[in-house]
Parts: sequence; structure tokens; C-alpha cells
Amino acid sequence: EKRTVTQIEKNGYPDSIYINAAKIFQSIHTEKSEDKNQVRYGDNPESPMMAFKDEHSRRVSYELAFNALKYQDLLEEMLLDSKVYPCYSIPDELTSLLVVMLYDLQDRKFQKRKIFAEEELIADVQEIGDYLYSYRTKLAAALARCRIKYDALSIEYFVPETVCKQEQRASALPICCWINTLKISLEDVIRDLEMKGFTKVESVSDFGRYTYAVDQHCHDVLVFPSSLREELLNLDLFANCKLILQ
Repeated sequence: EKRTVTQIEKNGYPDSIYINAAKIFQSIHTEKSEDKNQVRYGDNPESPMMAFKDEHSRRVSYELAFNALKYQDLLEEMLLDSKVYPCYSIPDELTSLLVVMLYDLQDRKFQKRKIFAEEELIADVQEIGDYLYSYRTKLAAALARCRIKYDALSIEYFVPETVCKQEQRASALPICCWINTLKISLEDVIRDLEMKGFTKVESVSDFGRYTYAVDQHCHDVLVFPSSLREELLNLDLFANCKLILQ
């Protein structure tokens, strides 16, 4: 199962992930003044309805949406420079989906997305995915021109400074996880972690590589070093929602 998830992420996501990420992005994208607003996103629903398949799908949807938000200015410039936008067959209400899927396309180095047999296809996602892929050469050229224009070695250059500082602070914070006591006890979580090579310490000041501590005030909360985020999310404890990332 773990290998399947990795393969899906490498080749793209199920259609439902793009739809949910677009709904999230629609709610959080940066609104620009009328004179600078060349890319239009249609109406902004107050509370979009989303149905997540599982915790992993929820996390990936939010991650994709926030990545598109970080690079919103760059993605919009790529769309305009390549003449991919505006497209009169794509209504404003689907612009968020266009931007989210463009981020993913460039993240895959403009390679074609693989369609998995078990996923449910969504017409809007298929249409926009095919549309963007048909313009992949122009979009890649637009990205290259943006990097030359701003003398950027990578797209990380385009992340706003305030976001960079927030990410730096967040990456240094310890990771807090709730124990889902409806599914597992603290003792069983500790036993599972120890079997996987983790060592319990008294506090965050004692953290080493594979260590964790029990929160001093909430005994159903565990704290881990920030460097373990990706490894933790691949544990069965998280996949089965026995541990929940705070």
C-alpha cells in the first residue's frame, strides 16, 4: 500500500484530490486589486463542501492547495505569458482547478499524468489536465522565461518572503500528534513505536534522531522532532488514523 501511494504521488493524483485542492485554493487564494487582476477566479464560496477519501487524501489536498498558493504569482504569470489563459472554454469557476493542476504539472517536470484503473474520473479534471498537457512546451518555456527574468535558480525564489519565514519557523517546531484513543491506547502506541526503533525521552530538550516525548500536560499527545515529519506520516499508526498530526 505504501508503494502504491508513492507511485500515485510521483505520477500525479486521483481526480478527487485536484477537485478538493481547487476548492481549498478557491477559498484561500490572494485577491488582487482590480487593476492588477488579470486572472479571474469566479465566485468565492464561503464553505466549500469536500469529501475526503481518508486522512492521507485530506493532507495531500491541503498540501497541493497551499503549494499553489505559495506560487500563485508565478503560476498566473506562466498562464498569461504562454497565452494558455484566458481560455474561453474554461469558465472562471474552474480557474482554481487550472492553477492547482498547473502547479502539479510543473512539479512533475511537465510529464504526463498517469491514470490509475481504480480511480473515479471527473470530467473537469480530465479536460483541464489534457488542455494543460497540450500546452506543456509553451508553459515550460514561460517558466524558463520567468526564471531568466528574475534571475531565479529555482522556483523557490518566487515564494514570498513572509511565507519563507513562516515555513522556517514551522519546520523548526516539534511535531505534536494526538493519540486516537477510540482506536488505540497510549501503551500500545509506545509499544509500536519501540518496535520501530523509537526511544521515549523526558522532554523535547532530550530529543535525538528517533525519539519522542509524552506531553507533560496532555497524556494523549506525543511530541516528535521536526526532522521526522515525512517518516512519521508513512507509519501505519498514521495511515490507520491511530495517531493524528496536530
